[in-house]
Amino acid sequence: MRYYKTILMMSITLLLFTFTTLHCQVDNHGKSFYVASWNIENLFDTKDDPNINDEEFLPEGSRQWTIDRFETKISNLAKVINHMNDGCGPDIIAFQEVENLNVLKWLVYRFKHRDYIIAHRDSPDERGIDVALFYDRKVFDIEELDTLRVEIPTGTPTRYILHVALRHKNEKSIIHLFVNHWPSRRGGEVKSEPNRIAAARVLKNLVDKILSEDKSSKIILLGDFNDEPDNKSIQETLGASEFNCSESNNNLLNLAYTKASRNEGSYLFGSTWNMIDQIIISGSLFDKKGIDYLCDSYEVIKPDFMVIKEGERQGGPLPTYSGSRYLGGYSDHFPVGAKFILTDK
Repeated sequence: MRYYKTILMMSITLLLFTFTTLHCQVDNHGKSFYVASWNIENLFDTKDDPNINDEEFLPEGSRQWTIDRFETKISNLAKVINHMNDGCGPDIIAFQEVENLNVLKWLVYRFKHRDYIIAHRDSPDERGIDVALFYDRKVFDIEELDTLRVEIPTGTPTRYILHVALRHKNEKSIIHLFVNHWPSRRGGEVKSEPNRIAAARVLKNLVDKILSEDKSSKIILLGDFNDEPDNKSIQETLGASEFNCSESNNNLLNLAYTKASRNEGSYLFGSTWNMIDQIIISGSLFDKKGIDYLCDSYEVIKPDFMVIKEGERQGGPLPTYSGSRYLGGYSDHFPVGAKFILTDK
């Protein structure tokens, strides 16, 4: 197809891309910050790690994952991240599907305009794909970094949930961020559902503990949940409720719910949009005290250069691979993001 040829030409051009010089138009004197999350589709390096199943992502593997392809991927990711937040890049961004600290270092070095710090821990996932987070240390100080181990009914090792507590330099409040990549739907949604419910229980237990100690705690849950906002794991087990800007409560508020109810999504499965990438907040982030979610700022980030223009996947994100076929794109997920503002107490 014509767009495959276009993609390959784009990939060659992007090999020359090192970083994007931004013309950032946002000057809010530290009065707001932007949070994003993105499943970046199998960001592996080209070296064999004997402790994980990474054989397909090696130069001699089935994906023919060469250093040129890896560098193209890094450049593509940086281009999208630079596009976020009106061209200023996010202040915080969570990632899913990263192999190790090494690939994160390759990516973080692309951002000359941001002073990003990496938060990451290796997880027991058999393929070695982890979650991670970048935060700009000009905006935040780190207070805590730990992991939540998830034991699922099938007994298969799965990703940790990453807990990062950051303190905003201006407002001084601590924000608890939990980066998620819950077990997949492999084997079918119904059969695999208990695995995601198990992850939801682990997360819910710690969230409840934090809120029991201080009900005004500021909490953000984000990532690839592999379930939608109205699925049992999120709505019932986790207790993340439907949310709109006309009301608030003390529950967890799912910023993605409204868009999902309108059949919008971050991931195109066949011809159906799924909103499996979400941002969920505690009620204290919508109480007009200290740090607040900016109403209706939650978005699925779809830069035009990342969107497939024709064919059966028209409108979807341009991935790195389509099956085993290399396309040289960005990811099979669109990122999601939301803005938060500092209010007068």
